[in-house]
Amino acid sequence: MAKYEYKVIPAPAKGAKAPGIKAGEARFANTIEGVLNEQAAAGWEYLRSDILPSDERQGLTSTQTVYRTLMIFRRMKADEDSAADEVIAVAQGVAEAVSPDARTPAQTSKRREPVVTPMTPARVDPAPKPEPDVVPDTPDGPETPEVPKKD
Repeated sequence: MAKYEYKVIPAPAKGAKAPGIKAGEARFANTIEGVLNEQAAAGWEYLRSDILPSDERQGLTSTQTVYRTLMIFRRMKADEDSAADEVIAVAQGVAEAVSPDARTPAQTSKRREPVVTPMTPARVDPAPKPEPDVVPDTPDGPETPEVPKKD
């Protein structure tokens, strides 16, 4: 789908003086032609002219409706993807331009995949069993076994 961007400028209200052009109608046409050529040189395509209403202030408290003539131009929007495609195309052209003689044998040989050998997990001893002499901790602190006193 084509995507456009638009530019709207006010149409000239009167014709500018030019050498050799005497009539007001011819001056106005020459001014419009100049605007169209100027925008076309910048890449804008003339689309149409419209007359649209605009409310403007008149005095302190009132408004009036004024009709403005506008010239509408458009041009194709530059896609970011097309710029990326252009860079890729240039890179491919450069890569293809390299002669086969300039390549080293390592560049021309096919890449070999590494050999992967299957491995079995190592056997692990089960967790050690707790010693029977160990006394569990209590909330008051660790309990220590009483040692019989010698007489």
